Amino acid sequence: MGSLRSSVILAGGAGRRIGSEKAFLEFFGVTMIERTVEVVGEVADEVVVVARDADQAERLRKVVPEARVVADPVRGFGPVAGLAAGMEAAGSEFVLAVGCDLPFLNPGVVNLLFDLAGGHDAAVPAREGGLIEPLHAVYRADPMARACREALAAGERRIRGPLGALSVRNVPVDILRPLDPQLLSLYNLNTEEDLAEARRIEEVRGGGGGPGRRRRRPGQRSKPLRESR
Repeated sequence: MGSLRSSVILAGGAGRRIGSEKAFLEFFGVTMIERTVEVVGEVADEVVVVARDADQAERLRKVVPEARVVADPVRGFGPVAGLAAGMEAAGSEFVLAVGCDLPFLNPGVVNLLFDLAGGHDAAVPAREGGLIEPLHAVYRADPMARACREALAAGERRIRGPLGALSVRNVPVDILRPLDPQLLSLYNLNTEEDLAEARRIEEVRGGGGGPGRRRRRPGQRSKPLRESR
């Protein structure tokens, strides 16, 4: 395949509980899709954004022209259909899959997941009790695309469906804690309360996430991250 690493960002969420499309939700002066593309672009050679339809795809292209934007051809199947489209569009063997509602994505954690995916079809963070984080995970593109298509054909809407056909390395979240002690990289935005808490966390951290952050193009990784691998 072409590039070493790809990232697929699912941007189709309507965000009904949070009152706004998640991709275009503003967080300290930038939209969530801009923030997500910037962070994953530090560790991936290619960024693919999956929109829910052609209209949203066109709007996304205007906001993140540096990313490749594709539209999900299957309506009503949520993330499984989005992952199928994204994995098929990606040009790398291993692909990071994330939602666009993760304000604290951590490049170091992503690097580790890429490393841990070797020899498997997936590296998926797993919490105690069996809860997994399939939209903050690294997949082998071809097996995951095939598994998602088979799940769609069977009418399966849950992401756990295609994972059952893969060789999955469950990554205990404690392995991530040295890089992300509070596991903020897994924090996602579903409600207005989640957004308010994320803004509070960012203020405490002294971040800003807005104008003035240097936008990197996909594949333009920061030197410290490259050296840490």
